[in-house]
Amino acid sequence: VSLNGEIGLVTGAGSGIGRAAAIELARDGAHVALVDINHEALDETTDIVRQLDRRAVSIQADLRSVAEIDRMVGEAVGALGGVDILVNSAGVTWLRDFLDITEDDWDRIVQINAKGAFFCMQRVAKEMIHQGRGGRIVNMSSIAGKGSPGTSNVAYSASKGAVISMTLSAARLLSTYDINVNAVCPGGTNTPMFAGVNADRSDLAGVSKEELEKEKVKSVPLGRYNEPEDVAAMILFLAGPGSRNITGQTINVDGGLVMQ
Repeated sequence: VSLNGEIGLVTGAGSGIGRAAAIELARDGAHVALVDINHEALDETTDIVRQLDRRAVSIQADLRSVAEIDRMVGEAVGALGGVDILVNSAGVTWLRDFLDITEDDWDRIVQINAKGAFFCMQRVAKEMIHQGRGGRIVNMSSIAGKGSPGTSNVAYSASKGAVISMTLSAARLLSTYDINVNAVCPGGTNTPMFAGVNADRSDLAGVSKEELEKEKVKSVPLGRYNEPEDVAAMILFLAGPGSRNITGQTINVDGGLVMQ
């Protein structure tokens, strides 16, 4: 139990990768503050974590707002006594052709995926510095942020590219305080968000969702999409002691789709 008694904060914890990451942290001994805008999904994750005999606090928050982020971090620290690990997993996307992206599309995606991630990282880093015991920050980017073929939304790619850049810069700046900052870049992952994008793709193509996914997965060298637990395993590694000398890295979990 390598995270025994440590305190994690996971955004986007209501479903998908965020939920899987929160569960893995708890299984490995961490107490977890769980954050999502969907309180019903959040309550489900909280129940799972508590069944693992870990302390958990459920915090509903809209990460487009810096005031909400400040409140969220304050509640997490107040309830659990600090924060050692941040998993910045909250994010959104949907299918939209480049020529059809609106200002509202851009603003919503960038506010959640980039602005929200930045200010969560900044606010938690301040707390980690105040605590004086270092910490680990794991940001959620995407192979879309590295120019992966088949990306469905250019605004999403831009937001995830921003996460990569801020990860690299923050890793250098926070190394003074023994805070490691890394990013995970998943490929296609079987989450509710990915299912929604593929449903829209199948409607546009006039084929079933199953047919579309069967064809698209052929481009993945290992021949399969991620399960959320595949990505959570990398998050757990980067959150744990085995990664103590790893910082400023962006690690693909994508079945070999992007090799670099």
